Amino acid sequence: MKRNQLGRSDLYVSEIGLGCMSLGTEESKAVSIIEEALELDINFLDTADLYDAGRNEELVGRAIRNRRSDIILATKVGNRRIEGQDGWSWDPSKAHILNAVKDSLRRLGTDYIDLYQLHGGMIDDPIDETIDAFETLKKEGLIRHYGISSIRPNVIREYVKRSTIVSVMNQYSMLDRRAEETVLPLLGENDIGLIARGPLAGGILTERGAAKAERSYLDYSAEELPNIRQQLQDLTGDGYSLAQLAIRYSLHDPTVSVVIPGASSMEQLRLNVSAAEAPPLTPELAAAIRAITRPNTYTAHR
Repeated sequence: MKRNQLGRSDLYVSEIGLGCMSLGTEESKAVSIIEEALELDINFLDTADLYDAGRNEELVGRAIRNRRSDIILATKVGNRRIEGQDGWSWDPSKAHILNAVKDSLRRLGTDYIDLYQLHGGMIDDPIDETIDAFETLKKEGLIRHYGISSIRPNVIREYVKRSTIVSVMNQYSMLDRRAEETVLPLLGENDIGLIARGPLAGGILTERGAAKAERSYLDYSAEELPNIRQQLQDLTGDGYSLAQLAIRYSLHDPTVSVVIPGASSMEQLRLNVSAAEAPPLTPELAAAIRAITRPNTYTAHR
């Protein structure tokens, strides 16, 4: 599978990675999917301390135990459990990040993380303190690089301006083109890689996704979405399935280093990986997709 440089870092990632959030909590199944992903030449795995309260990190760690040097391992931080309270509390403080990384390293069974990402971000966060935490971890050798996982342009701008992030994880698909307005140009100008999550739009952009298109999605209504999906399906006669077309679209912009569709089954994993064998989009095909879909824009956090 093609390898892309992640931003200006020394990390070279498979153009299709594995978003591990949807693996589930059953060890044998999750480990088997990860192992198959590695056999299919995926080398980029993305998890988070938030997923299944750390269980996801544990499963990833078990799956890569004997292949750590082959993997570009990414996880996330910024959400904290408070004893006696339900759910998670947002905490981008230096103290929390320096403490949370120890738990992630233990669960992952490794002594370093290739890409440590802030799992969100608000414009009123103590951004300089957060950056200092990541820079400290780099100096200590516990992480190789850091990035942020955010859809907020105003937050992304601050980290681009004030930090040495190498990546931004952002939702990006044929049906969610918000990143095209400001985020992709900004990252491209600053040699920062985009990690595209959600390339299949929650399963709508797959062969079996017709039923999922019967509800609204972002600014697409439930009435119009089936027709939009069918028009995209009509473009697939020239060497693509709908899912392959969707993944290739998310990879079409050169700023995108890797897409990370999730997989909860071997079938889904193999379908995702098959997009690596599909041809890159021609400018004409990309233009046809953009003519069918709309250039969504952010209405908040601009």
